[in-house]
Amino acid sequence: MKKDITTLLGGFLTALLLFLGTIGISFEWFNQDSINAFVILVGAGAAFVINLYAVWKNTYTSRKAQLQKKALQAQGLMKK
Repeated sequence: MKKDITTLLGGFLTALLLFLGTIGISFEWFNQDSINAFVILVGAGAAFVINLYAVWKNTYTSRKAQLQKKALQAQGLMKK
């Protein structure tokens, strides 16, 4: 799903670039390379947010994670 959304975003920005070009509006910084770089940045940001949420959920909210943490602390395998 993340890849699909970033692909759609890249397609939209490319269409916007072409539309602006046809009506005579152009920006030096708004080109295909900057669009590709922005799409990569959005994809990496989405992956970061998803992984951050997974780590937070597994560390602080999951009952299973809390029980596992207590068990590891009891065995001396994890610091308190």
